[in-house]
Amino acid sequence: MDRLTAYDLLVTDARLVTPEGVRTGALAVAGGRIARILSADAPLPPATRTLDAAGRYVLPGVIDSHVHFRTPGLTHKETWYHGSRAAAAGGVTTVIDMPNTEPPLHSLELAYAKAEMISGQSLVDYRFHFGVREDTVDVLRDLTPRVATSVKVFMTGHHTAPSVIRDPAVLDRIFAVAAERDLRLVLHAEDDGVFSLLDTHRPGPDSYDAYEPHRPRSGGIVAVAKVIDLVRRHGTAAHVLHVSSAEESDLLSAARAAGLPVTYETTPHHLSFTASDTRRLGARIRLSPAIREERDQECLWRAVVSEQVTTLGSDHAPHTPQEKARPAPDAPPGLPGVQELLTAVFTGLVRRFPHVPLDDHMMLLSRLCAARPAALFGLDERKGALTEGRDADFVVFDPSANWLMSSREAHTKNTWSAYEGWTFTGRVDITVRRGAVIWDSHGFGDPDGQWLDARPLGLETARPATV
Repeated sequence: MDRLTAYDLLVTDARLVTPEGVRTGALAVAGGRIARILSADAPLPPATRTLDAAGRYVLPGVIDSHVHFRTPGLTHKETWYHGSRAAAAGGVTTVIDMPNTEPPLHSLELAYAKAEMISGQSLVDYRFHFGVREDTVDVLRDLTPRVATSVKVFMTGHHTAPSVIRDPAVLDRIFAVAAERDLRLVLHAEDDGVFSLLDTHRPGPDSYDAYEPHRPRSGGIVAVAKVIDLVRRHGTAAHVLHVSSAEESDLLSAARAAGLPVTYETTPHHLSFTASDTRRLGARIRLSPAIREERDQECLWRAVVSEQVTTLGSDHAPHTPQEKARPAPDAPPGLPGVQELLTAVFTGLVRRFPHVPLDDHMMLLSRLCAARPAALFGLDERKGALTEGRDADFVVFDPSANWLMSSREAHTKNTWSAYEGWTFTGRVDITVRRGAVIWDSHGFGDPDGQWLDARPLGLETARPATV
């Protein structure tokens, strides 16, 4: 850009969290992209608008690759309009939505219809995970990166996830087709056969804290072992979602170390709560997979800081307060979380690892919440890092702020949070998506988020070294 031409936006006095490290400087935006990253001693160019970061951190916009915005068909629980507002308030600039809606996303036509339905409603940019049933496996052969590069597989079900793959031969075929078409499978890896067998042996939960023993870790361990075996046989890229137990984490870390294209996610909820919290919070923190024990939480935190965990996803899956207040056997699993993702994990990091420099915590978050999901899902040509030429998606984050989470702060449709009453450390002050402010102290920006295209994944992106 000509020196005399003003940039659209200039962010000054920022602690910029770049792939090369944290540096103090300025960031110039033109045409929705990062045009220049300037050192602290560089002369500031002219700009139409200036944003003073006042020494706060500027992180790449969070990519939440695991949300349930409930559109279409389940909009009494959440809408895309409200979900994207919660995302923006939490520093999220891109989401990848799950397919278990009504109807579920099992056809190309439904993907285009869903994108049209969302157009003009979303503050954030978005992609979709495609869905699969036992009778729609062949549809996966028609997928293009325009529609999806990833396919969600449910190995067990629950209230809003009826499309379960129970037949081992069908599951094997899905892995084979995904490998052939360079698709990444994202898996709810709990074994339905294990749970069905246990259900014949004992009754359902008669209290809220009986839910975890009712859906025990054995289901996840068996399913993860099956996933690893299928990956070994087919070479399929597989990303296991919301890992909840130490044993699953250890198995997946070992598989990745052995060179298999296996990655995994954990959630802020599994890092923030333990099964003992259920006695106090009840169905508010009922999840699928269930919240487990303190030893599992400790293992997952070790996996986060050692980066055995590849991504952090919110598994934002709201239900109404009335649904959550049902009797113990009927209360659905799932809770809001896209707004709390960044702050909940940062709070855990600074309290558990207080001697680690803040710069290191910020670099870790930028990798787990932005760079890695961008690489896994074909968005890294545009998203995931503060790099010249990429989209100007970033978060101004104050690490010193302490604040109380309450329903007044929650922007999800049903305005409740499992973190009600928590004192968080660190706060999202400003969220910018493609150079436009979509959240700050004045409120929300324009809902002109885009359905993103993605690059083809290619076999090379399945290898662990790239993520």
